[in-house]
Amino acid sequence: MDFRVVSLLPSATEIVWALGLGENLVGRSHECDYPEEVRKLPALTRAKVETHAPSADIDTSVRSLLDRGLSVYDLDADLLARLRPDVVVTQDRCAVCAVSGEEVEEALRACAGIEARLVLLSARSLEGIFEDVLRVGEATGRETKAREVVAEIRERMASLRARHPSFRSRPRVLCLEWLDPPMVAGNWIPELVELGGGQCPLVGRGEPSRVVSWEEIREFEPDVLVLMPCGFSVERTFAELDAFLRRAPWEDLPAFRNGRVYVADGNAYLNRPGPRIAESAELLAGLIQPGFFAHRIPRGSYRRVETRGRV
Repeated sequence: MDFRVVSLLPSATEIVWALGLGENLVGRSHECDYPEEVRKLPALTRAKVETHAPSADIDTSVRSLLDRGLSVYDLDADLLARLRPDVVVTQDRCAVCAVSGEEVEEALRACAGIEARLVLLSARSLEGIFEDVLRVGEATGRETKAREVVAEIRERMASLRARHPSFRSRPRVLCLEWLDPPMVAGNWIPELVELGGGQCPLVGRGEPSRVVSWEEIREFEPDVLVLMPCGFSVERTFAELDAFLRRAPWEDLPAFRNGRVYVADGNAYLNRPGPRIAESAELLAGLIQPGFFAHRIPRGSYRRVETRGRV
């Protein structure tokens, strides 16, 4: 093994793996779960909040920690020292998403004799995702492979855009990244919606996700509603679905009346800015323009919400 890599972000772990560096990975975050092999690696982080709690309770706990200037995660600095990495990958974009670069820097300074290179990812857009892949490639000596990975993603997305002239309409799409409070998904998601043949003016390209009011949602009148909470599997979201639907008259929306309400896997797709952003684009495209892209939806990545009988 030429060098040792620790990844503290699920999307970063997927990038490292896509670059052919699976054997170089020696540590991960507690949330890194793809590909399956990485689950065998020691986890250096844990969440300070109860992740199986209802969405509202998770949101309250996270906000309480941040208001007190505390991290949402614990980092095992002793394990980091024992693993003796040459490269550590994390992010400096979101205090909620993963251990921050500042925390990792502090832990590395405390590790005597370790001079690891810290790679910080910060994507807020599709181009930002591509830049992060190239950044990891440069830090690990896999520049050529990184360019190949980016080129393949661009090609798959270009094939979606090539069908745009055939669309008869572009439905209004609302993607919710959190359920309670409801948060409209920002960052790269508006680009994916546009790429898939929809429109979502509630948040702009590269803008952060934000809490959205029921009045805004009702005025927007989405034709397609995609529930994709960050870190939630399809099953986890369905467990909160009834409570979510009771909080507002969702049945008044066109998406609900037309049976175009979906629960998507926000953990494996959509909220991970890594190589599987290509599959994420195809997932949304298949939900937005099924006549053109339904066959490209990754298996098991979503479930339709049965709206009949709820209206």
